[in-house]
Amino acid sequence: MNGPEEVRARLEETGYLVDDGLAVACFLALRLHRPLFCEGDAGVGKTALAAALAEALGAPLIRLQCHEGIDASQALYDWDFPRQLLRLRAAEAAGAVDADRLEGALYDRRFLIARPLLRALETCPSVLLIDEIDRADDEFEAFLLELLSEFAVTIPELGTVRAQVPPVVVLTSNRTREVHDALKRRCLYHWFDHPDFARELAIVRRRLPGVSEKLAEQVTALVQTLRSEDLLKPPGVAETIDWAEALDALGAREVDAELALATLGSVLKYREDAERARGLLPAALRGA
Repeated sequence: MNGPEEVRARLEETGYLVDDGLAVACFLALRLHRPLFCEGDAGVGKTALAAALAEALGAPLIRLQCHEGIDASQALYDWDFPRQLLRLRAAEAAGAVDADRLEGALYDRRFLIARPLLRALETCPSVLLIDEIDRADDEFEAFLLELLSEFAVTIPELGTVRAQVPPVVVLTSNRTREVHDALKRRCLYHWFDHPDFARELAIVRRRLPGVSEKLAEQVTALVQTLRSEDLLKPPGVAETIDWAEALDALGAREVDAELALATLGSVLKYREDAERARGLLPAALRGA
């Protein structure tokens, strides 16, 4: 892509709306082959960005979902031990006696299970999403440092696998903990904030073109009001879309108090937040 404006246009063709800062960050990530570190509250569009980039580039999206205790064998590669054992038994039954040759046959590429990171290195082009890196531990972060610097990995039995063209890498963090500076320094950084009313309404209209204009406006205004309250988990854009979609599925053309209360589970995920919202919605609806 030739510049931030082309990046913006291509992403908007997929239905993903970006501001100037994000368009520049995406362009630089593509041009400089640098990972893009996306941080912000859940539901603000970080993961959706990777999917939109993959669609815009016509490349497969390869996703690594991080979790506590994730290690290299789950993220990079592993050996298919059952198939290796079957191969060993077949060789023994056939009377194979050359141990070195047999060992070499067992650690052949066909017995290697490529996990997301290795698949991304071997697939050109590709978009690699390392989702919720803040859920992984320090050891896994350290493991990623070399991979994201060199876009290569050494498999002792097979040698070095190096990406012919580095994948487009998007890392996301919900900031449940601080990610180390060493990892962030290898990335371009973009903070995802909640959008203002106009941008959020545009996103809802783009994602749900069949929803009435009045309904989209009211739902967006209500979510903006809820975010201004002291909630345990403020709703993200994803929840705004979910709420509007739920109300539309019930045949609503605009929001009324009864339907809003009945569908709170689409937008709020904590009992305490729902109870607080029940006291706020009637007044908020009168102003919507």
